[in-house]
Amino acid sequence: MRIDWAALPETVTKGVADRVGGTHANPAAAGDHAEIAATVTGANGQVFVKAAHTEFGVRSLRFELRVSEAVSGSHSPAVKWQFETADWLVVGFEHCEGPHADLSPGSPDLDLLGEALTALGRTPAPDVPLFSPKARLGFEHPAMDGDTLVHTDLGAANLIVTAHGLRIVDWAFATRAAPWVELAMLAQWLIGSGHTPDQAEQWLARYPAWSGIGPDVLDDFAWNNAAKWALKAQPTSPGWMHDLADWTGQWSAYRREIGSNI
Repeated sequence: MRIDWAALPETVTKGVADRVGGTHANPAAAGDHAEIAATVTGANGQVFVKAAHTEFGVRSLRFELRVSEAVSGSHSPAVKWQFETADWLVVGFEHCEGPHADLSPGSPDLDLLGEALTALGRTPAPDVPLFSPKARLGFEHPAMDGDTLVHTDLGAANLIVTAHGLRIVDWAFATRAAPWVELAMLAQWLIGSGHTPDQAEQWLARYPAWSGIGPDVLDDFAWNNAAKWALKAQPTSPGWMHDLADWTGQWSAYRREIGSNI
């Protein structure tokens, strides 16, 4: 759960100020895996700061830190610095200036995403502990296993279009898996951005990792993912869970439909 910057201990804000040259903080609009997520501006420029204090928050941020330090590539923001004080873990990431990607049909940002997917598909998982497909998704299939770095959360909120190209942020769910898993996880976000399930699959089919997977495997993935989100989308659940239940449900229903017509 997010807290206000003013509620941070003085040792935390001083540690940030010493590194950034100021502490003018602009909180991020989305995400809740760290108690603090904000762009901090000072005399030394801008840094995106994440800070965590709870056991879950520190564990999640430490995981993201290890992955970010291990991943080298133009699509991943660099880690600028880190420190711990007063039971807080504080990490400064490269600030990414620009709008979130537009994943709607026909958007030029899809080409930028395509370039990033090609690069990711060739990126071996770093030698750090990562999620397994089952631990990340809650279900498994032998075809999901692999040694590729898979981000698993490529919604528009984690894609920033900068002057230097697309940046993929928030590696808190990085997974070691087969490369097609990244594409299958992207289907829900394409549908949520206005693609029909058929359009989403046509876009994904340009990647060899997609066409190399049998339809029965995709059917199994789509059904299990939809079932998971349908279970999570209870009346008191937040709206984004209901959105994911809707989008994954659309894809699963589409796959059942095309399967019945074969």
